[in-house]
Amino acid sequence: MRGLPVCTLFHPTHRGMFIIATKKNVRVFNLQKRELAIKKLETGLREISSMAIHPGGDNLIVGSKEGKMCWFDMDLSSKPYKTLKNHPKDITNVAFHRSYPLFASCSEDSTAYVFHGKVYSDLNENPLIVPLEILRGHSTSSNRGVLDCKFHPRQPWLFTAGADSVIKLYCH
Repeated sequence: MRGLPVCTLFHPTHRGMFIIATKKNVRVFNLQKRELAIKKLETGLREISSMAIHPGGDNLIVGSKEGKMCWFDMDLSSKPYKTLKNHPKDITNVAFHRSYPLFASCSEDSTAYVFHGKVYSDLNENPLIVPLEILRGHSTSSNRGVLDCKFHPRQPWLFTAGADSVIKLYCH
């Protein structure tokens, strides 16, 4: 594997599965079987900035420094199921909600986007991705916008942290 790691994740349901993102690639390793790169995901992105895995473990979102976000169905293909271009600036983080069908991205453009992301148990059914809301409220500071976003573990609430030294809670 070339390049320094940008993000790392453990798989939520398969013990020993480890996911590493470098600037351009995402690789899945099986630590229990000591298998290197059992899967390589081809993002097609210039530079990866963040990633998050769906609680079910079969879907992954990858954010980039070009404002694009890729959704991977890891059982389906090593190429993105869908690429979304919502932010004009770098995506700083992406997140899935633990129990609601929600995911979000935040960016240097001082916005966060919230999406409905329904994953079906039927493997013949593609995930349903619907943009829900653009959250504004942070101001830019030193050319930086929203630095991080996290969902509340039980409620459909999104917390964002901005370069303006403000933490916001969005709930509907």
